[in-house]
Amino acid sequence: MRNRMYMIVAIAGALLLAGCAGSGSGSPAVPALSPSSGQAAAGPGSSSRAAALHAAAQCIRQHGIPAYSDPVLTPGGQVYSDSRSLEDAPEATVNAVQQACGALAARAGLNPGTEPPAPPQLVEAGVRAAECMRAHGLPNVQDPTAQAPYTPGHGFGLTAGEIPGGGKASSVYQTAATACRSLLDGEIRASTLASLGNEG
Repeated sequence: MRNRMYMIVAIAGALLLAGCAGSGSGSPAVPALSPSSGQAAAGPGSSSRAAALHAAAQCIRQHGIPAYSDPVLTPGGQVYSDSRSLEDAPEATVNAVQQACGALAARAGLNPGTEPPAPPQLVEAGVRAAECMRAHGLPNVQDPTAQAPYTPGHGFGLTAGEIPGGGKASSVYQTAATACRSLLDGEIRASTLASLGNEG
């Protein structure tokens, strides 16, 4: 999970840097292109920001990631994105996306490496799943918080320290996962872009 998050951050940074190449500024480009700066330029719920996010997503789809979903702009101005599709893409495809779509991503304030904090409904679903996993033989599973890393459409996942010896194929993990399936599925549902778009 943590390795995947680092990969997403690297992709997002590269997308945003590609959009700022040649800006002439000596300051780092990524901090200046945080989601909050994009909101300031276009307004948190503006149709122009939604259009800019759609244009960036369309570019990403056209340059090798056809299943990439449009980011979701919430009424409060948060942007949730399909970070898993970027993470799963081959490096050559990501490079092509960086070159072609960096400027559009920067203009939209699209930064897949910095998803907003998990909304309350997702945290609550994650806590219920974690409690169940602990009750069924995985004592190291921690309750997620709003600041815990998650992947839209996939929930919080587990860190290496939370997975028992033998990994996810172990009987201990499989028993817990089977017993907690409905709660794990609820966590995943709460993390979908549609659910996140309603701010939890």
